[in-house]
Amino acid sequence: MSSTTEAFDAVDVIVAKRDGRRLTGAQIDWVVDAYTRGVVADEQMSSLAMAILLNGMDRVEIARWTAAMIASGERLDFSSLSRPTSDKHSTGGVGDKITLPLAPLVAVFDVAVPQLSGRGLGHTGGTLDKLESIPGWRAALSNDEMMRQLEEVGAVICQAGSGLAPADRKLYALRDVTGTVEAIPLIASSIMSKKIAEGTGSLVLDVKVGSGAFMKDETRARELAQTMVELGSDAGVTTVALLTDMSTPLGLTAGNALEVRESLEVLAGGGPADVVELTLSLAREMLDAAGRRDADPAAALADGRAMDVWRRMIRAQGGDADAPLPVARETEQVVAATDGIVTTVDAYAVGIAAWRLGAGRARKEDPVQAGAGVELHVRQGDAVRAGQPLVTMHTDTPDRFDRARAALDTALVVEPEGRPAPDRRIVLGRITG
Repeated sequence: MSSTTEAFDAVDVIVAKRDGRRLTGAQIDWVVDAYTRGVVADEQMSSLAMAILLNGMDRVEIARWTAAMIASGERLDFSSLSRPTSDKHSTGGVGDKITLPLAPLVAVFDVAVPQLSGRGLGHTGGTLDKLESIPGWRAALSNDEMMRQLEEVGAVICQAGSGLAPADRKLYALRDVTGTVEAIPLIASSIMSKKIAEGTGSLVLDVKVGSGAFMKDETRARELAQTMVELGSDAGVTTVALLTDMSTPLGLTAGNALEVRESLEVLAGGGPADVVELTLSLAREMLDAAGRRDADPAAALADGRAMDVWRRMIRAQGGDADAPLPVARETEQVVAATDGIVTTVDAYAVGIAAWRLGAGRARKEDPVQAGAGVELHVRQGDAVRAGQPLVTMHTDTPDRFDRARAALDTALVVEPEGRPAPDRRIVLGRITG
């Protein structure tokens, strides 16, 4: 296509951002649309993405970029539902199974939860991978099926349709191979373009901080959270963000069926304290944003109402809520070499071990093992004796054990007794518009 038919020239847009200038609204609209149409080449968008990484964007630019990404596809409309909508997005971590108990818990209080989720890549697990370990459960729903389930059940966890922000899908893949994943304007617009296009009335963001998180540094995580809250607020979506700790895994499991099993413990009124705490913290934020300020989510976990919604939600998507979950064919334990205190359980290293055991994927087309993963028997601060089991590794392919064990050698640190147990705060901060 000749450049005379286009409103701008890609090189001019790249040079403007390379030189630290602010892009105009018209430039942004054009470059996102032209890239989606294939007029702007991958190497040109790569160059622009690097310029954005190095020179940043202001609030007006990011909002316009996000709007252009939304305009590249369809928008969902939940206004016909008989109840308000509220959604949650996590930036991803190790053992982060919070969506599973959270969506049915919030739905107990007559709030529709349209949880459009993804699959895992690298050391972070994907919500859809976890749920696909349930026999019969399916992630792909039509818009009509999703709307019907929201009205009848109140909660849906499914994959996003290809029609939502197609510009993001193309740009996301490019950022992954060009060293521009960390650009906060591009992270924020990627997440928020999909969430705003999804049409939810309110949104709670769970922005992870720590070794197992995308953002290792609290200052940058706070900047990302603030940027996303501003984008949501500017688009008319009630948005709040919690900064939460991901230095150590959430709960005691990392892996697909293992995390479903732990989520069921939470829905049954038990489960690890940190998973329960974060589930309730996010539920209260979602309920408050949806106008359900008097709701008591802790009571709904304790009395079984959340479990009832879970079972209806799983059945509505073809899953057998009573079927046994897959179990890995092989297990092997890692034991403590000495007496002492567990001073570190590093989230990133645990995530790598689970990935190496088959719970995750290196490329998006790779299969995952439903039963693979890591089961922790200790938490930070626990006293242990030599020979005591620290971890059980689960996999269908035992030749994976050695590489997973190598990751776990750095994941768990046992030091001499007498060291104080480290304190852990799950919620590190709260950001509103």
